[in-house]
Amino acid sequence: MNDTPEKPTAAKKVPAKRTTTKAPAKKTAAKTAPATKATTKAVAKKTTAKAAAEKAPAKKAPARKPESRTALVRRARRINRELAELYPYAHPELDFTNSFELLVATVLSAQTTDMRVNQTTPRLFAVAPTPEDMAALPPEELEELIRPTGFFRAKTKSLLGLSAALRDRFGGEVPGRLEDLVTLPGVGRKTANVVLGNAFGVPGITVDTHFGRLARRFGWTTQEDADKVEADVAAIFPKSEWTMLSHRVVFHGRRVCHSRKPACGACPIAPLCPSYGEGETDPEKARKLLKYELGGQPGQRLKPPADYPGQPAPPMAPPAAAS
Repeated sequence: MNDTPEKPTAAKKVPAKRTTTKAPAKKTAAKTAPATKATTKAVAKKTTAKAAAEKAPAKKAPARKPESRTALVRRARRINRELAELYPYAHPELDFTNSFELLVATVLSAQTTDMRVNQTTPRLFAVAPTPEDMAALPPEELEELIRPTGFFRAKTKSLLGLSAALRDRFGGEVPGRLEDLVTLPGVGRKTANVVLGNAFGVPGITVDTHFGRLARRFGWTTQEDADKVEADVAAIFPKSEWTMLSHRVVFHGRRVCHSRKPACGACPIAPLCPSYGEGETDPEKARKLLKYELGGQPGQRLKPPADYPGQPAPPMAPPAAAS
């Protein structure tokens, strides 16, 4: 008898539970649905935007108007004139008194500074002032004399080879022709042009790391190979300018237009340079990057020309005495 009234009560409670459970579920679903659609649209929009951004090129400064050949030549020659005003005292930064000394110093200057070469050569030329003297030196002695310039074993081999060649093939004299100079051990076009331009007065373009870097930054060439850079630049400037152009560009590369941190904000030729902005553009910060005489520091030559406005380089410090 007690089971009869309990059945209807259970029957009534079951639908109530189902209704209570479903209602919130529908309500929750109703609230969630719009949010899910909005999120899906936002994700889709973001994905589309990202894909478009990846396809589209990154925003850059307004592209320069393509420069005609005539405009390039005019701008390049104006840069040369501006550099001539900035460095009226530009000169080869190796100390030398004759063509042999210049040849040897230029070979030694590879992978080191001209200052270090200038600090090293006084002792070297005191011992071996001529090709005959240098060719007669024992390799070990020559290595010790030029050790401060680095790569002294390879340089010793070159110096002994070129000295012997000068003695045996050129009567102990440095030849004044490029085709002869490049036959000497350790002598390429760069070294030959340095010697020809500064010891013989024969115009030549010296493409070292500074010259090549600036020639590309100035837009004179896009080449990396030194011979190709030389050919491109030679086609822009008259032959009479080649030697002094080389000195001015190298001076600027060492003092202002450095490899890692060019001092763009302190560069007088910035308005003519298509690479302006690669370095520091703030004038005050840029001025702190200037080197040698422009930065109040010693130059590279122990015996600079009389018109050089800076300080001479200090001689090499004597080796510390053994305790």
